[in-house]
Amino acid sequence: MILELDCGNSFIKWRLMPRHGVVQQAIAGGVASSNEQLIDDLASRFPGELFTCRLVSVRSEDETKLLTDALKTRFAIDCMIAAPARALAGVSNGYDDYQRLGLDRWLAVVGAYSLVGRACLVLDLGTAITSDFIDAAGAHLGGFICPGMPLMRSQLRTHTRRIRYDDAVAEQAQQSLVPGRSTAEAVERGCLLMLRGFVSTQLDLARQQCGDDVLVFLTGGDAALAAEWVPAARIVPDLVFVGLAIACPLTEE
Repeated sequence: MILELDCGNSFIKWRLMPRHGVVQQAIAGGVASSNEQLIDDLASRFPGELFTCRLVSVRSEDETKLLTDALKTRFAIDCMIAAPARALAGVSNGYDDYQRLGLDRWLAVVGAYSLVGRACLVLDLGTAITSDFIDAAGAHLGGFICPGMPLMRSQLRTHTRRIRYDDAVAEQAQQSLVPGRSTAEAVERGCLLMLRGFVSTQLDLARQQCGDDVLVFLTGGDAALAAEWVPAARIVPDLVFVGLAIACPLTEE
């Protein structure tokens, strides 16, 4: 099996893909909070079944090397690591310094365009929210970054002493957008409205930049929250992995 990894600042997203097949579906997947947890999970569930690995990482070179070395030691597999590029699979990097565009964003852009070959807006709604615009010719036009729901909530909890509530209360508070009658409701619904305003603005900008027929992709942990505001959007949870497979092709596939 092929191990695919998306190594973020806090977590490692992983999935296992079959070595062969034209239309491939993930065999398994998950999220690990550390290198050790990832390796333990894989060793306990898939001993001796890993063939190779490809990964994208926003971590430092030293941190990434620690992980790749650990995988090689435990499973005897090599890792292909996605690298920045000026152009890939018909998409041109829109940053003035192409190496400064986050690799996860770049691969999501490449993945989105590869799926439809037309103008796209990619919204990745995670700890931070990123938006990226791609025109019909595959030119990446740039994008925006702002705090996502987890980061907005965390900052309010951290810097405001009286804001204290758990995740269950937060989820319940999000069921409505009427003015909050408790601190949790006020915070959660306020953050949701900020998120909705950002998404709405990105849609307007995408139509200006890319045309009215622009297709919206939603990915990231809070993609479902935005789906009701963009009914025609495509939710693709593994969009980064789609781009990763393009950036790191395997000859056996």
